[in-house]
Amino acid sequence: MAHFLIIEARFYEHLNDLLLDGARTALEVAGHSHETLTVPGALEIPAAIAMASDTGRFEGYVALGVVIRGETYHFEIVSTESARGIMALTLDGLPIGNGILTVENEAQALARARRDDKDKGGEAAKAAIAMLAIAEGFAA
Repeated sequence: MAHFLIIEARFYEHLNDLLLDGARTALEVAGHSHETLTVPGALEIPAAIAMASDTGRFEGYVALGVVIRGETYHFEIVSTESARGIMALTLDGLPIGNGILTVENEAQALARARRDDKDKGGEAAKAAIAMLAIAEGFAA
């Protein structure tokens, strides 16, 4: 059993509740324990993962959040830079499942967040579990 940290950018609470439900369920069904940390926005997720990884308390990480396109260029910055930061951490060997939704509108986010639809929170948790198994396989 591994211990995971779910890091959520709780900007859209109702959407994050759905993502969080999916991630927690997937981890628990797989027999893993977890904690949840809330950060202000998606840009803060990679930094929080980096800080948490220094503690040695967690074997894997699940990043959750929702970025909805608005009227300004901010969407591109947040979606690109949060993904880039997470990718950099994965290249350093951290098992991370990226469940940050980058969508055009709330309807797309709802479809991706609901457990009975696309369940991207659950998929992110399953990706983190799979990456942890790969890392452990190489360490053996």
